[in-house]
Amino acid sequence: MNYNYLQLEIRGRVGMLALHRPQKLNALCDGMMDELTLALDQLEADEGIGCILLTGSARAFAAGADIDQIQSQGYMDAYKKDFVTHNWERIRSCRKPVIAAVAGYAFGGGCELAMMCDFIIAADNAQFAQPEVMLGVLPGAGGTQRLTRAVGKAKAMELCLTGRRMDAREAEAAGLVARVVPAALLLEDAFATAEKIATFSLPVVMMIKECVNRAFESSLNEGLLFERRMFHASFGLEDQKEGMSAFLEKRSAVFKHR
Repeated sequence: MNYNYLQLEIRGRVGMLALHRPQKLNALCDGMMDELTLALDQLEADEGIGCILLTGSARAFAAGADIDQIQSQGYMDAYKKDFVTHNWERIRSCRKPVIAAVAGYAFGGGCELAMMCDFIIAADNAQFAQPEVMLGVLPGAGGTQRLTRAVGKAKAMELCLTGRRMDAREAEAAGLVARVVPAALLLEDAFATAEKIATFSLPVVMMIKECVNRAFESSLNEGLLFERRMFHASFGLEDQKEGMSAFLEKRSAVFKHR
């Protein structure tokens, strides 16, 4: 389908999604988030896709929510349409890996959208912030929750209460991003990472994602039990037989993703 606020490109087993609202620094509006939901549905349903890459522009991943759209809405407007939840949460339920490649501004909802992805690769010019306090509101798409889990209470509290910007190096040191690369190499590096993930057995990659996410949702003992059961289940895959046979035969594995 044709998208107004996104650019979608399929490169091998990688689905590349770029937020595309340049005149607004990719400010997140309902139309964009509806399209993002549809695009993720499309990529999830495509058996030829093993990893998804989400990015913005060189200047901005996303500079936040579109304030023009939401300034006038009242409590009942937000509550009745389930603002944020009804069309922002698709990434969270995506079973395939989703990588955020962030350059420039990732403010407010843009920072929260990046944190919904499985991990972030940041350009050295990236800046992260939760500036909602300056607008008389608070983060509402996970900023107080995911940021705290990523960087710890003290830094998350400071960032949310002051709205200050955190650069890429600080974000990496704090644990918000997986690594920082030169801005000119961001998409090349992020695509190579996505492409590598997509070469592995998709069922195994999905199991790994579930297990790592379970670490945040349960006790250590429950997480270990879940991991063990997933590990046991992997021995029922054709890809497990192929992977181990290839290792013993000193050749590259050819996974069939089943």
